[in-house]
Formats: sequence, C-alpha cells, structure tokens
Amino acid sequence: MINALFLNCSLKSSNQLSNTEALINEVIAYYENFEIESEIVRVVDYNVAYGVTADEGDGDEWPAIFEKVKQADIVVIGTPLWLGEKSSIATQVIERLYGGSGLTNEKGQYIYYNKVGGVIVTGNEDGAKHASASVLYGLSHIGFTIPPNVDTYWVGEAGPGPSFIEADGKNNAFTQGHAKVMAYNLMHFANMLQAHPIPAEGNVVE
Repeated sequence: MINALFLNCSLKSSNQLSNTEALINEVIAYYENFEIESEIVRVVDYNVAYGVTADEGDGDEWPAIFEKVKQADIVVIGTPLWLGEKSSIATQVIERLYGGSGLTNEKGQYIYYNKVGGVIVTGNEDGAKHASASVLYGLSHIGFTIPPNVDTYWVGEAGPGPSFIEADGKNNAFTQGHAKVMAYNLMHFANMLQAHPIPAEGNVVE
C-alpha cells in the first residue's frame, strides 16, 4: 500500500478555508480508486519550532509530523504564494526536513531515499514556477526522488482578485491536467520504488 502525505503550508489554521487545500484535494481525488492512503497536515496547527534538527525540544511538535513523513511514500508540499514566494511555513518545513536529512534508513542510505516528492502552489499573479523550483530542488537535495511533472499550480489574473476556490480554479483545464499528471506520476514512481528500491551502492552514508 502507498501512503501519501500532503503538508499544507497555508498561513491559515484548520478552522479557515484554504485555497491550497482545495487544490490538494483535487490531486487526492485521483487516488480514490487506488489503494493509496492520503493525509493532509495543516502545518500551522502545530507548534513547529524554528531550527534545522529533527527535534528542537521544548514543546516542538515537528517530531509528530516528521513521523508521518518517515512513514509516507509520497510527500507533497502545498504552499500559497506571497509576493511571488512560497510561504514562510513552507520554508520552515523545508528547513525542518533538512534537519532530519542526516538520518539513514536500514540500508544506510539517507532517510528520504525511495520517497517521492511533489509541490502544489496557489495564489494570485505570479511566482508559481519559482516556488515550485525552490521546493522541488530542496526535496531532491535531501534525498527525495522527483518524478517528471510533479508540480501543479493555479494563479489568478494580475492584481488583487478571487483565489482558487472563489474563481472556480478546479475547472481550469491547465491546472486540472497538471493535477492529474502529478497524481499519477507520483503514484507510478512510488510503486516503482517499492518494487525496486534504489540500490544501496555508492550512496551509503559512511
């Protein structure tokens, strides 16, 4: 069975509507006919400390999220755009993932080996490709496998205006097409890596 974890890096807590989560749900919908367990974590609901370790102590709630990451085969970071950049929460999540990147799996490889990563972006105006590049590079650098075409995004017209939900962005053919390709490619590569993990050769941590 494949487990998919979606880290929603909205600045809004769970009692508020999230445009990013609405697009995350469009991706999850493709998994309903497959044996894929999907979970969304609204990161801002947790008291995540600043730092670059796996556990910052003193009430840090990142370790609970990190356990979910370790169990997941697919990890997707969802972020809104602010001034053309990924959210501060998304940056913090990348930093905390980096903090655990020195850990190893049972074969001695970095802990994120054989996991696949993707990114979902919502916002107004521009910055989706910039934010996607930043997130996907970060995930790749710490050991995630990045399949082709695993970014999906929606941005509105230039200037203030309706966001994804209000603008009925789910009916945007480009966004929906990318959501479908992303969902399937993440699934395909997760299945491939379960059946044929990356060989522990030349990549074992000394």
